[in-house]
Amino acid sequence: MLLSKSRWNIKKPNEEKVKELVDTLKVTPLIATLLVNRGIEDVEEASSFLNINEMDFHDPFLLEDMEKVVERIKTAVQKEEKILVFGDYDADGVSSTTVLLTALQEIGARADFYIPNRFTEGYGPNETAFRWAKEQNYTLIITVDTGISAHHEGEVAKELGLDLIITDHHEPSPTLPESYAIIHPKKTTCSYPYKELAGVGVAFKVAHALLGRVPEHLIEIAAIGTIADLVPLTGENRLIAYRGIRQMKSTTRAGLRALFQKCGVDMANITEETIGFTIGPRINAVGRLADADPAVHLLMATTYEEAVALVEEIDGYNKERQQIVAKITEEAIKQVEEKYPPEEHSFIIVEGYDWNAGVIGIVASRLVDKFYRPTIVLSLDDKTGLAKGSARSIKGFDLFEHLSDCRDILPHFGGHPMAAGMTLEMKNVHELRTRMNRKASEILTEEDFIPITDVDMQCELEDISLQTIEQLERLAPYGVANPKPKVVVPNASLQQIRQIGSNNTHLKLMIEKNNESLDCVGFGFGDAYHEISPSCKIHVLGELSINEWNNIRKPQLFIQDIKIDEWQLFDIRSSKQLSNTLKQLNKEKARLVHFSSEALHDLPIAEEWKSNSLHIVDIENYRFSEETHLILLDLPTDEEQLISLIKLAKPTRIYASFYQRENHFFSTIPTRDHFKWFYSLIMKKGSIDLNRYAEDIAKTRGWSKETVDFISQVFFELEFVTIDNGFISLNSGSMKRDLTESRTYQKKQKQIELENKFLYSTYHQLKTWFDEHVNELRTVYS
Repeated sequence: MLLSKSRWNIKKPNEEKVKELVDTLKVTPLIATLLVNRGIEDVEEASSFLNINEMDFHDPFLLEDMEKVVERIKTAVQKEEKILVFGDYDADGVSSTTVLLTALQEIGARADFYIPNRFTEGYGPNETAFRWAKEQNYTLIITVDTGISAHHEGEVAKELGLDLIITDHHEPSPTLPESYAIIHPKKTTCSYPYKELAGVGVAFKVAHALLGRVPEHLIEIAAIGTIADLVPLTGENRLIAYRGIRQMKSTTRAGLRALFQKCGVDMANITEETIGFTIGPRINAVGRLADADPAVHLLMATTYEEAVALVEEIDGYNKERQQIVAKITEEAIKQVEEKYPPEEHSFIIVEGYDWNAGVIGIVASRLVDKFYRPTIVLSLDDKTGLAKGSARSIKGFDLFEHLSDCRDILPHFGGHPMAAGMTLEMKNVHELRTRMNRKASEILTEEDFIPITDVDMQCELEDISLQTIEQLERLAPYGVANPKPKVVVPNASLQQIRQIGSNNTHLKLMIEKNNESLDCVGFGFGDAYHEISPSCKIHVLGELSINEWNNIRKPQLFIQDIKIDEWQLFDIRSSKQLSNTLKQLNKEKARLVHFSSEALHDLPIAEEWKSNSLHIVDIENYRFSEETHLILLDLPTDEEQLISLIKLAKPTRIYASFYQRENHFFSTIPTRDHFKWFYSLIMKKGSIDLNRYAEDIAKTRGWSKETVDFISQVFFELEFVTIDNGFISLNSGSMKRDLTESRTYQKKQKQIELENKFLYSTYHQLKTWFDEHVNELRTVYS
């Protein structure tokens, strides 16, 4: 048995809808299943989704207040008013600022931008910035990716005589800020057909309206904010991402080309992952550590030389961010393990003085990945007495709801079910920890602390082909609400398994089922090599891809999880295998059992294993855990002894070592002729000094000395002879008895049979024996 790392939630599609899509759209059943499981069941909708290159953008004037906004901006251009674009410091805010500022400059506006400093100003519009704008003679402020909660700042703008236009995508409250106009697709009065635009998506629509055409030259910038902000990649967001990625592959934008060069990005192979894991983090890094202005300057750079200098600065911020995150994460993990162990805490709160508030959200995510508990990471400021925190949750625990119950100690708090931010007084941290742990303990069960992986479908190997995987690309780009497909291949056999990479970090498998095979690669799964036996049926979860090597293209699966439901047998019938295996085993689950004490003394076994070993005589009173890995160190005395042990332990794994000091199978097995000859020799000599002549007798006959000793002992037990100080002599009055009546003879025969079955059998024979004799294992683990 091998437990999966997460709970697999395998979706079950509507088979009728799948068949309809297969028949109408001529797609493979796998593609149709994926569409149906994404809620795309209608043929027309599915066709539109698959043929995204034929999709068009909605009219930007369907957004409420758009005509009013365009008219005001054009008036400002005509009157040469100064316009200030007020953005946010993350990738969405930076790209939003770039898109709108570029469009404004293209229509001749006197425009500039302002992004607040995360540390000195905090998130969103602020009064100080607005008063500065007034002093600098700005008359129109346009927010991008922010502002929908700026009620106070709206009043300040009105007081100062500034026209405030808000463009945003964050959740609006029932009462909206004072402003000249608000462009927001989620306003209750707005009938725009797509509601999930990112901040840059809203800015892109404003640019569309201002320029009178789809601003295709800005769509690659819009794609950065859309993908990096983790909005649903459906509808217009998916169209922005699709066209943006396509344009990015041949971009002439100096900033992006310099960034790709620095990061070693192959432009021909850019995907949504390039943006999500390479571009987005670097742009975010600037605003996390300092002013975000260099990120805007990079995206708007007009010369390659300027862009290269900015890329070096930004890359430096990213490396510094990585180091800071690594250091804080290390400190936070140590704090959890020493002070707040997960087995005792259903909710984790850690804190540190002067932890960088710009990266604690990343640290919180990493702690959730490691411990899978709702988590808050707090940065403490001794000067102000305040703690600034970032929270991340797990499925089953609504952060926003339960932190809302603590508003009496959270004067500044906001977020949603899976993430939140807050500020509180340091003296209230202990109270917050107590309340959240109590709440989490009441709501979450042990099962909730096992991560969930949503699986799109279960498929057979015959369903997987180059054609199928190529069709999967029609579902891209992937992201929130349109994740990269995950599939499970169930009950496959192993053709090959090996560790690969430096330090054997990764795993390479070839699985087989119904005469079909598939290569699988598991990055970071190298340790699983020691937990998979060759005969088991394996369930593999992962993402499908195409492997190209030497102009040969083959399907492959990138492993994300592995599960084995049946009990497993591991053959470690050599001292080297035993030693290597013990180094890999989980000491909490594994139990070393020995049938005789000599094995513990003969083998190089570490002291912790010896002290934790079980002698067969103690087994009856021992309580085995629910998941026991049984290490059979040596051979049992008889089969029944072994069967009783396994029935009692019900192991999920058996490691068969079967050591014994003396091998009986390959020693000379005396026949009746051996016994007859030796009996005649004793009769002829009358008495023989075994201490002196046993070896000579053995050499004469081509026997071992052990054979002479064995026959002598059998004769003695059958009372055919007497042995006195090594001298063996016949008993004149002995009765005729069969050799099998001797205990020594019986024991040797039994040991030979045991060695034949357990020590010298093949793996298949050994596995068959266990399956045949221990039916409980089949019942419990099949």
